[in-house]
Amino acid sequence: MAASVQRLASAGRNLLRRKHSLLSRCWSPQPLLSAQRHLALPSGQQVVLNVPQTRVTTLENGLRVASEDSGLSTCTVGLWIDAGSRYENERNNGTAHFLEHMAFKGTRKRSQLDLELEIENMGAHLNAYTSREQTVYYAKAFTRDLPRAVEILADIIQNSTLGEAEIERERGVILREMQEVETNLQEVVFDYLHATAYRTTALGRTILGPTENIKTINRADLVQYITTHYFGPRIVLAAAGGVSHDELIDLAKYHFGKLPARHRSDTPTLPACSFTGSEIRVRDDKMPLAHVAIAMEAVGWSHPDTIPLMVANTLIGTWDRSFGGGVNLSSQLAQKAALGGLCHSFQSFNTCYTDTGLWGLYMVCEASTLEEMMHYTQLEWRSLCTSVTESEVARAKNLLKTNMLLHLDGSTPICEDIGRQMLCYSRRIPLHELEARIDAIDAQTVRDVCSRYILDKAPAIAAVGPIQQLPDYDQILRG
Repeated sequence: MAASVQRLASAGRNLLRRKHSLLSRCWSPQPLLSAQRHLALPSGQQVVLNVPQTRVTTLENGLRVASEDSGLSTCTVGLWIDAGSRYENERNNGTAHFLEHMAFKGTRKRSQLDLELEIENMGAHLNAYTSREQTVYYAKAFTRDLPRAVEILADIIQNSTLGEAEIERERGVILREMQEVETNLQEVVFDYLHATAYRTTALGRTILGPTENIKTINRADLVQYITTHYFGPRIVLAAAGGVSHDELIDLAKYHFGKLPARHRSDTPTLPACSFTGSEIRVRDDKMPLAHVAIAMEAVGWSHPDTIPLMVANTLIGTWDRSFGGGVNLSSQLAQKAALGGLCHSFQSFNTCYTDTGLWGLYMVCEASTLEEMMHYTQLEWRSLCTSVTESEVARAKNLLKTNMLLHLDGSTPICEDIGRQMLCYSRRIPLHELEARIDAIDAQTVRDVCSRYILDKAPAIAAVGPIQQLPDYDQILRG
C-alpha cells in the first residue's frame, strides 16, 4: 500500500488533494469507446454528439447514483462525499484525512491483508483522497468486477474497524507524510496562501492538520466524523466506463440503502470563510529559488463569472524553462519570461470552492528577477482588464476547450468529473452546454469580469525563500 501527495493546479479544480491508494501491478486502461446520441439545439436543429449520456438516479435515502456507459471492458466507480477539511474545527482539523488513511486498514469482514489480496487478485486499483471540501474513495476494475468493487467501497466506508493499533500505526505514517510535504515548496506555498487568504476560517487550515492534532485524534473523533457527514444526501456513487446504470442502481440499493437519510435541517452547514487581502513571507536566503503565489478572491463553482475567469486563467497560461520555448507562445507573460529570463517557471490557477475561490499565479524565480517578474505579472493582469483582444480571447477559448476534452480521456477522469459536478452543481453539465458557455465569452466580458476581481482589489500573497527583492505589500497593492 502506498500513500502519495498530489497537487492538481488546473482550472476549476482544487489545488491540493491528499491521496492514499492500493495499486495492483497489472491493470491497464482500454481505449475510450463512446456511443452516439442526438441532442436538440434551442433552434430545433439536431446534431449527433459522440458522447454517452450521464444518467442520474436518487435513492430513497437521498444518495445519488450517476453513471456514464461508454462501453469499455474496464470501469471506475467511486464515492464522492460532501465532506472535507473545511467542515473541521481547530480541535479536530486533520480528521477527514486521517479517516481516509484508515479506510484500507481493515473492516469487520476483511482484514487489511484480505483487502490487499482481494484487490491484487482482481487486478484492480483502490484509491482515496481528501480535499478541502470533498472526500473520495474510488476503484478501477474490470467491468465484470463492478459488483465486487461497489461492495468493497461500501464495506470500507460503513464497516471499517478503526482499530486502536491501526490508528497508532497510521498516526506515525501521517506525521512522516507531513514532513515530506514540508519539503515540497509548492505545497507549502499554497498552504500559506490559504492561511493568509482565509485567516482563521476553515479554508485557512491545512488538509493534514497540525502536528498536535494528529498526535491526539482518536477513534471517537473518527467515528463522530463518519456519523456527522457520511449519510445519503451528502454522497454520490459515480461510475464511468463499462457500467450499466440499472445494475449500478441495484447495487447501490443493496449496499447503501441502509445509510441514514438525515433531514435537511440536520445537515452540517457550510462554514463561512471570508477572504482577506494580506501576506505571509518566510525569508530564507540559503534557498536557491524564491517561490511566490499571488491571488485575488474569485468565485465559487456555480457563479456565472467562473467561465470568464477560466478563460482569463488560460490567457495567462503556464510556462517552464524546460519547455524549450516561449518566445512564440500565445501567452504574453510566457514570452516575457522566456526572453528576459524572468523566472524558472510560472503557472496560473483558478481554484474554486462552493462560495469563494482563488485566482492567481504561482512563480519560481531567482532572487534577482523576482521584482521584475512581479511587475510583468501585474502588467498582464492589468491588460486583461483593459486591452485584451478578441483574437487573444478566441485562442484562449479554443485552448480551454481542448484542455477540457483532453482531461476527459479515460474512465477515471470521467468518473471524477461526474462525482465532482454532482456535488458542486447537483447535475453533470453536458459538454455541449459547457462549450456553448465558453463560446459566449468575448473580449469585453473578460475585461469586465477581470476588472471586477483584479482592479483596486487587495491580493493574498505567500512567499518563501530568498525574497528580499519582492516588493513590499503596499507597492504590490499600488501596482
